[in-house]
Amino acid sequence: MLTFMAGGLDENVNEAILHAAFIPFGDIKDVTTPLDQATQKHRSFGFVTFLDKEDASAAMDNMNNTELYGRVLTVNYAQPIRIKGGEQGWASQPIWADADTWFERQQQEEEMQRLQAEHQAVVRAAEAEERKKLTEEREGEVEEPEEKGDPMATAEAEVLAQNNTGS
Repeated sequence: MLTFMAGGLDENVNEAILHAAFIPFGDIKDVTTPLDQATQKHRSFGFVTFLDKEDASAAMDNMNNTELYGRVLTVNYAQPIRIKGGEQGWASQPIWADADTWFERQQQEEEMQRLQAEHQAVVRAAEAEERKKLTEEREGEVEEPEEKGDPMATAEAEVLAQNNTGS
């Protein structure tokens, strides 16, 4: 199937006339002419959907820049209907069509947040343990009063004291 847009329609052209203009090229599945809400008239374009792509191509080639009811038609491939939703804000499918990927992304984000929270807790615990060790080391340190006198004499006295206790 292939849908194209026929633009430049006269206000007297309706879906039946548009269907009749394009039926010589092949089997048509659907013909629609969107209405203007204020005037309830078509908006000077319509969509024709052929069952076969080759038929649609032939219709486009033959009907583009031709005259219908005194107006020149412009026939182009139709863009998919764009509705609000989807990944980029607009999509050719309803917003719930990407619900599975959305749920997967949500689960991945929650998992990442959980892992980050665990990592931060481990880092905090390690930092607290390190602070605790440093505090214990500082409390265990006792500053020895400096002896006034000759440092060489002090060293000799320590060696003699060790020798006396060791022998």
